[in-house]
Amino acid sequence: MGTLYANGWVVTMDDAGTEHPVGWALVEGARIAAVGAGAEPEGEHVRIDLGGAVVTPGLVNTHHHLYQTLTRARAQQADLFTWLRELYPVWAGIDAEAEYAAARTGLAELALSGCSTVFDHHYVFPRGRPGIVEAEVEAARELGVRLIAARGSMDLGASVGGLPPDDLVESLDAVQAETEALHSELHERGPGARIQIAVAPCSPFSATGVLMEESAKLARDLGLTLHTHLAETVEEEAYCRELYGCSPVEYLDRLGWLGDDVWCAHCVHLSEAEVARFAQTGTGVAHCPTSNLRLGAGVAPVRALLDAGVRVGLGVDGSASNERSDLFMEVKQALLVARGRGGGEAMTAREALRLATRGGAEVLRRDDIGSLEPGKQADLAIWRTDGLELGGAEDLVAGLVLSAPHRVDRLVVGGEDVVRGGALVRADEGEIARAHRVQARRFAA
Repeated sequence: MGTLYANGWVVTMDDAGTEHPVGWALVEGARIAAVGAGAEPEGEHVRIDLGGAVVTPGLVNTHHHLYQTLTRARAQQADLFTWLRELYPVWAGIDAEAEYAAARTGLAELALSGCSTVFDHHYVFPRGRPGIVEAEVEAARELGVRLIAARGSMDLGASVGGLPPDDLVESLDAVQAETEALHSELHERGPGARIQIAVAPCSPFSATGVLMEESAKLARDLGLTLHTHLAETVEEEAYCRELYGCSPVEYLDRLGWLGDDVWCAHCVHLSEAEVARFAQTGTGVAHCPTSNLRLGAGVAPVRALLDAGVRVGLGVDGSASNERSDLFMEVKQALLVARGRGGGEAMTAREALRLATRGGAEVLRRDDIGSLEPGKQADLAIWRTDGLELGGAEDLVAGLVLSAPHRVDRLVVGGEDVVRGGALVRADEGEIARAHRVQARRFAA
């Protein structure tokens, strides 16, 4: 027996951009069996009347740092490098217990914003504190969301010209051994995977060229995807030109990193030639508009990237540079910054929503999520439309984007409810917040 979500405005995000203003979606098991409009399918189904709610694919977050929920509202007027120098010593206190509390908080926030799949870029591994990635995996399984957990790394300490303190860098051997172990223990393959591992050195200013090259080799040997921060600020540009004699993108290209198994966070400062190079190599981009504005980094050239055919998704980024883990807010923010950069026609509401759904799935190389089509995973976000903020909006999809943020009414992941009636199904929001505050006090200034 399946579940029929009926009488909703269904936004499929398929290749044709199909929408059904009075439509339905039939879910059987973990997958979507059918989507349509008009007469509902026959058979024995549990029918859920959506009362005109908008149904979208579950949102896909392509860049996050869950541990940063522990240190919000620090370095409030700093640029990226100043912000990092202030916070690295604080983050050196992270352990598995703190990571679990931080991950539960960040993942709960994301789920309540309609996010069903989260990529987390964790690269802070203090020596002698095991189980950090495992802790966030435990949190994701508890809440019911999909998680791609990066085994990040840093080996370029402050004493040799890098940004992180020396006590936070690791040896290449340690990084590779831990990555291989996590891949063996946790990585799932195939459609419907709930937990996956990615390889993700932190950045050109915290990882040596050797670590970057060996990480790419390991990822490709294991069949894993690759990720890093790139071209976020003008300071990073100056750093790379001084040390390597080229731009951050040229440096990554030199190391053999650009490719269709790679996506990079931010990519604010790209030349026209670098946009074309991303398109030529199939390299993807995680656009993080709020974080980039918070740190004064600038605005990524998303319109140019999309027009060139580059894969682009959205990222909330860490809760220390975007104090809210709300991916639907990023949909609106992406729309606004695109128009601020390129004018009122630079991006439509539906293009912004696509970044957070189909676009994010493409960036993560997941063809089983991101759209509502038969055979895809049943990841659905259901948004009520009877609230004050949508009164007077005939186009409910555009109205939803333009009036964001919103708390999702129902989030379904693999056919199972994660959020229902605007509340977490598998965990208590209040208990998560209380436990998180206990851990956050350990990191207080």
